[in-house]
Amino acid sequence: MSEFKPIHEIFGSMVFDKRIMKEKLNPEIYSQIIEAMEGRERLSPEAADIVANAMKDWAISKGATHWAHWFQPQTELTAEKHQAFTMSDNSGNTVDVFRGHHLTQGETDASSFPSAGSRSTFEARGYSVWDVSSPAFIVKSHKGGTLCIPSVLLSFDGTSLDLKMPLLRAVNALETRALKLLRTLGQRGIKYVKMTVGAEQEYFLLDRPRAQLRPDIRFCGRTLIGAQPAKDQKLDHHYFGAIPTRVLSYMEDVERDLSRLGVSVLARHNEVARCQFEFAHLYSEANTACDQNQILMEVMRKLARQHELRLLFHEKPFYGMNGSGKHTNISLVDSEGRNLLKPSNSSRRNVVFLLFLSAVILGVSKFHSLLQASVATYGNLFRLGGHEAPPSIISVYLGSALTDLLHRLDNSDVSLPDKNMMDTGLNKIPSIIQFASDRNRTSPVAFTGDKFEFRAPGASQSIALPVTMFASLWAWGVEELTRMIENKSASGIDPIDAGIEAVKEAVKMGSNILFEGDAYSPEWQEEARKRGLIEAETVPEKIDLLLKPENKQMLENLGVYKSHELENLHDIRMNAFATGLEVEAAVLYDMLWEGVLPALSRQLILENNSMRAFDNYDFGDTTPWKGYINGLGGAKNSLITDANNLYNLKAKLNNLNARERSDFLINNIIPLMDVIRAKCDAAELTVAADIWPYPIYRNLLSLSA
Repeated sequence: MSEFKPIHEIFGSMVFDKRIMKEKLNPEIYSQIIEAMEGRERLSPEAADIVANAMKDWAISKGATHWAHWFQPQTELTAEKHQAFTMSDNSGNTVDVFRGHHLTQGETDASSFPSAGSRSTFEARGYSVWDVSSPAFIVKSHKGGTLCIPSVLLSFDGTSLDLKMPLLRAVNALETRALKLLRTLGQRGIKYVKMTVGAEQEYFLLDRPRAQLRPDIRFCGRTLIGAQPAKDQKLDHHYFGAIPTRVLSYMEDVERDLSRLGVSVLARHNEVARCQFEFAHLYSEANTACDQNQILMEVMRKLARQHELRLLFHEKPFYGMNGSGKHTNISLVDSEGRNLLKPSNSSRRNVVFLLFLSAVILGVSKFHSLLQASVATYGNLFRLGGHEAPPSIISVYLGSALTDLLHRLDNSDVSLPDKNMMDTGLNKIPSIIQFASDRNRTSPVAFTGDKFEFRAPGASQSIALPVTMFASLWAWGVEELTRMIENKSASGIDPIDAGIEAVKEAVKMGSNILFEGDAYSPEWQEEARKRGLIEAETVPEKIDLLLKPENKQMLENLGVYKSHELENLHDIRMNAFATGLEVEAAVLYDMLWEGVLPALSRQLILENNSMRAFDNYDFGDTTPWKGYINGLGGAKNSLITDANNLYNLKAKLNNLNARERSDFLINNIIPLMDVIRAKCDAAELTVAADIWPYPIYRNLLSLSA
């Protein structure tokens, strides 16, 4: 019966959060750990021992048998090494072996994680270090559970080897500068500012037994061949439709597991494409939100298998259909609980709002290439710019009301129009509060009322890097505006008036990034080029933007990345891009020889035997039939040639470095794979269903109730 307890009774039951710490720790130790969580003081070794003991006792009481430092290497995934709480001593007695030094620091083989060659195989030592600001949690299993301790991963020399450490640095850079800006404006009572993030996770679910029959889905997470079904998403039946019973059962199990881990799912629904769905989890502090999104994905993977479903996070698993993104919503709140990106009826507060808004405009204008680089992955290569996904050209959408307000600033008018009530004309339907502006789904960075929505991250990505880059450029923008205000205030101008002047300057300087129209249109592509917003065309070129001198300088000045860490990041992401595509090329080659080509032979034999069996009958002109047989033979012949060419091209990759491999893949192998796909898809439509070797789209995109 415990499985069906109300959510509020089980929420956070597997999280060692502030509520549990206050209950399990004495007031002095609790105060110390709160100060450590807020970055004001390091936890002493003595306090760490007490916390570790309390955490161990709590975890064991919940059924945990092991603990692990849970960290996020630069693989977009998480990593953990389970260690037992209890061992036997020389006398055969059991003893607990979890102490403060285990909690705060672990040692792992740093050479086995992506490091771009900065660590040789024999240079193995690395450190996992407890991230005090993110709560520990228990992942339950059928026979126990594991206490997971969020941690950062550092090399022996202190080099960051993960996505979390730069994130923590970037968030700290933004929050400290935001607090300074508020105090410059006279708001001395504000104690802190926190960056908040909420992610929308899109994904596909397929019937697992069917999906597992396709090597491309098993090894690449997407289909490399497949003809369009007669009914895909053309009729728009799926979006926000009734959730299939089988999927709803899965969603409910995911939500219950997440609730125990303190993750609130805000929304669930059908997405646009068939078999595509979405979870959106409630916003939280940036670091915690990034952890929670990883927890969400891990829980989804585990439970999908239990429900005999195949979960796909790939950005474009089906050709010609909507892909999956991870819209990331970003804002700031102060210690009084005020959202600093929420417009106000107060002119004074609106100046604060406009300053933080224009800091984003200024930062994105100057460092938009970092946002491009943060979402430059091999999966996003196929998604960005297609259907619902924004183009990879970065622009900022504010909406007509805000745009009009910024144009009025010369009159020192910082008021926003009151919300209008839209009369529906029917008494049975309540009046609707009309928002000040419509939404623009083609904009990569859109202001949506009280937050910015970064729409370009891919579904399979960790949001840590996009959030790191967004926080960094925002921190730079806030620092620039603070400097402007300080310079103007030094000459006797009131800080609020100086703030208005700073907003005017920032908007003028960042006007190149503002765009209200259709970002899919060819006219915008041309206009964006004129504005200097297109610095790279291919994914490898966009990854190179990480090393653009002004980007490196800004990130180093903020303390987010050291120079060699950024170079490592560049090399790791370039290698991941090339490797991902190389795997796809190898899988496609195997699918041709193992499935497609034999299927064409079987269909040819069937048709030839059929024609010979009816030699004594007069069907009239058999030219179409013969033409069909010739077409099958021609398709096989052509695909054999393509398969041989693909093999020869793949062989040339062996002597190239990651950057050269990436270019070679983009310029030579991907175009050939597109040609092969087109021929295979055409062949699929002419081969009998019982002969075609792989489940087709029509069958894959169907979930029984």
